[in-house]
Amino acid sequence: MARSDTRGESPRRRRSFLQGLFYWGAVLCVWGMIFTLAFLAVFAADLPDTSSLNAVRRQPSISYLDRSGALVSVRGSQYAPPVDLDRLPPYVPAAFVAIEDRWFYWHFGFNPWGIVRSQIYNLTHDGGPLRGGSTITQQLARNLFLTMDQTYRRKAQELVLAVWLETKFTKKEILALYLNRVYFGAGAYGIEAASQRYFGKPADQLSIGESALLAGMMKGPSRYSPVSSADRAARRATVVLNEMVRSGAITPAQRAEAIRTPVRVNPTLASQRAQYFTDWVDEQVRSLVGEPTEDLIVETTLDLPIQVSAEQALRAGVAGARGQGVQQGALVALDGEGRVRAYVGGVDYEESQFDRAAMARRQAGSAFKPFVYLTALERGRTPETPVVDEAIRIGTWEPRNYTGEFLGPITLQTALAQSVNTVAARLANEVGTGNIAATARRLGISSRVQLDPSMALGAVEVSPLEMAQAYAPFANGGVFSPAWAIERVRTAQGKVLYDRSVASPSRTQVIGSPALPQMNQMMRQVLVSGTGTRARVPGYDLAGKTGTTSDYRDAWFVGYSGGFVAAVWVGRDDNTPMRRVTGGGAPAAVWQAFMARALPRLRAEPIPGGQAPPAGPDPIGDLLQGPAEAEAPETEGPAPAPAAPASLQAPVAAPPPSAQPPAAPRA
Repeated sequence: MARSDTRGESPRRRRSFLQGLFYWGAVLCVWGMIFTLAFLAVFAADLPDTSSLNAVRRQPSISYLDRSGALVSVRGSQYAPPVDLDRLPPYVPAAFVAIEDRWFYWHFGFNPWGIVRSQIYNLTHDGGPLRGGSTITQQLARNLFLTMDQTYRRKAQELVLAVWLETKFTKKEILALYLNRVYFGAGAYGIEAASQRYFGKPADQLSIGESALLAGMMKGPSRYSPVSSADRAARRATVVLNEMVRSGAITPAQRAEAIRTPVRVNPTLASQRAQYFTDWVDEQVRSLVGEPTEDLIVETTLDLPIQVSAEQALRAGVAGARGQGVQQGALVALDGEGRVRAYVGGVDYEESQFDRAAMARRQAGSAFKPFVYLTALERGRTPETPVVDEAIRIGTWEPRNYTGEFLGPITLQTALAQSVNTVAARLANEVGTGNIAATARRLGISSRVQLDPSMALGAVEVSPLEMAQAYAPFANGGVFSPAWAIERVRTAQGKVLYDRSVASPSRTQVIGSPALPQMNQMMRQVLVSGTGTRARVPGYDLAGKTGTTSDYRDAWFVGYSGGFVAAVWVGRDDNTPMRRVTGGGAPAAVWQAFMARALPRLRAEPIPGGQAPPAGPDPIGDLLQGPAEAEAPETEGPAPAPAAPASLQAPVAAPPPSAQPPAAPRA
């Protein structure tokens, strides 16, 4: 007989498989909803205001023109009116979809598989930026509302906003917003602005190859720019074309035709130069008119053909002297009115943005001696005044000549032409270093001029811009006009905000007669029979002065024709010595190459005052120190007082630490 259950309880029924699946599915759904709500609460709490969707926020652009109206460069942003997607050839948006988000038309703002792949990458690669697997919608959300911070929080907010965009707009509207807002580099925002800037045509005229190139830039506008990285941009465009074939946007035959057809970048953009000049002028524009609130056009004094000659001459000259330890250089050229016609602050702007033309202060060497001789001439000496090249001691300082020998009786003219150190030191001691400093300041040297005796040999730190400015009075009849570069600033609508002709300062006579013609006579001899013969350009009346500093740390040539002056410096950013590079060597060669191209364009006039002497040998100069390249380091020898440290100021746009010149003790 069966035993009865005295407790009156029924046995527990076990769930079937389907019941269990339903139960745990419901539990997961509940927890999923809780997680989603928590996720939204945490990451959506501080989302940006989406009411600004249609607002355009950008830095106004500033277009810089040269003296003839040619475009030099553009700074800031360029926007164009939004382009209608229906007006574009179908392959234009298809190129972006193919390379950026081929599942664009099927996802709801984000691609789960793309997110999973990116997270696997992030977990297996420590350090570096996070990958996000962003769709076009997510990229649009980031561009419209968020920053570029590579954080999980920003990625989560990007996802939330992407879903919001998908609920508010159609796929076509999202793609149109994306193409009209995305950044293409070179200050261009949106497909229309990019097409105009890179190819000089409206977006509805883009070819398949051009579309692929622009789409390829989305991976990195600067890295894949057709201007700065043409080969890399072409390889990336080929990848885009392959993806377009894969997605069915174009046929293999169209791909082959696009690869065969060369893409020509807008020549105005491709030839952008004078970036150091633009940096220098950009700061002045803002000081003149304040921070721009609308697009501006700046008319400058730069002469692009002359600028190109300057850049080419400096680059070739430095490259040719690298075996002697030359690393960098600078060149500044002014006309007689002080207009900056060429301005080169370094050999390669992409490598280093430090502006050596205006920001670096380096010892002038014998290029400073004309201020010594001018002070002496203004006090009664003449080029024919006899002097004696012999040992001299001023306090504890004993300046030496390069050869270690002395010529005995010579004239002031020969002493300057051959850069004799003992004569310059004696002259400075006689006329007074304070008077020489006053002369230098009167002519345009704005840096501090030390007054110890070694200043006579150029132990003074100056910039190439200062030196060009200070030599200009020798070239223009003795008038000081500070270097300037801005003719006019106007808005894109034509409103004039600044006009140099209205605000032009008065010109000041700073050198009179007979000192001016006497100095020009003496400095002509530097090129005829002195240390600067390598700078001669046949058929032109030229004058100038070489400069070399102690241990060959700096080398200069500053020279001029009638109404035009150019200063060249070469050296090393770390202020270490070069290998016997003198002012009569690499700098004179750079100056000569530049002037040989610039002078015919300028139709240079003779130097004011006196007659240009015939070129010929100078037996006294030959006896003194031989070839021009053997110019002495003029600051060689101990000075009576310690020198101040070199001032290599911070650049306008600081280069990376490896490229930024460090401060260094003066030679």
